[in-house]
Amino acid sequence: MSLVLIERPGDRVGVIRLNRPERRNALSTEFRAEIAKAVTELDADPGIRCIVMTGDEKAFAAGADLAELAEVRPMQEVFDRLGAVKRALEASNTPVIAAVRGMALGGGCEMAMMCDIIIAGDTAKFGQPEIKVGIMPGAGGTQKILRTAGKAKALRYILTGDLFPADVALDLGIVSEVVPDAEVMDTSLAMAKRIAAQPAKAVQAIRDAVREGANTPLDTALMLENRLFQMLFSTDDQKEGMRAFLEKRAPEFKGQ
Repeated sequence: MSLVLIERPGDRVGVIRLNRPERRNALSTEFRAEIAKAVTELDADPGIRCIVMTGDEKAFAAGADLAELAEVRPMQEVFDRLGAVKRALEASNTPVIAAVRGMALGGGCEMAMMCDIIIAGDTAKFGQPEIKVGIMPGAGGTQKILRTAGKAKALRYILTGDLFPADVALDLGIVSEVVPDAEVMDTSLAMAKRIAAQPAKAVQAIRDAVREGANTPLDTALMLENRLFQMLFSTDDQKEGMRAFLEKRAPEFKGQ
């Protein structure tokens, strides 16, 4: 059985379906490598402009495979294993939407937060419970929650390891939108279709501005935004988009 299923439903959208249901998509080394490979494959496909990553109704991903992780030494090997998906998602030029139902815990929560957008089902559960097994988040959990929710709320959940529901994740700024569980995939695919239809260079410029800007001083981030803004005026899609607006018709973007 394949650990990761890749689907191409059309409209320039790709789907990565995590497929280890017997372990609630616990992230083993092999599983992480397959997820990273799938992200890289779809990112390299010129026919794909947006990716949806999802699990099943019980779990997006329930965290690291502790049976494997407990025996890993030395620590550099642990870091290398944990980082495969992170490196693939950071290198991806294609936006990724996490469609989360069920549990997104530990490394699974971190993997969802690595994506550009999170659509969560109303019964989804998030959390960084690593402290309960003697460790801490190691793939961005402390820093991403800190930057979205602030110190007080980040420490409240990370120091206790308490899980939190989708509506709290929305309030914390971790989740983009909460919908009924049965609508998670339809909502995610519809959003992916809309993003895939946008001018590709503008999509990438916006992602670069937001991602780089989150980790730089405001003045530097504003300079980056302005540089990217000016760059887009040299694209064919800018000319087509503005011409179509003035002519009151739908634009035909080519990704150029």
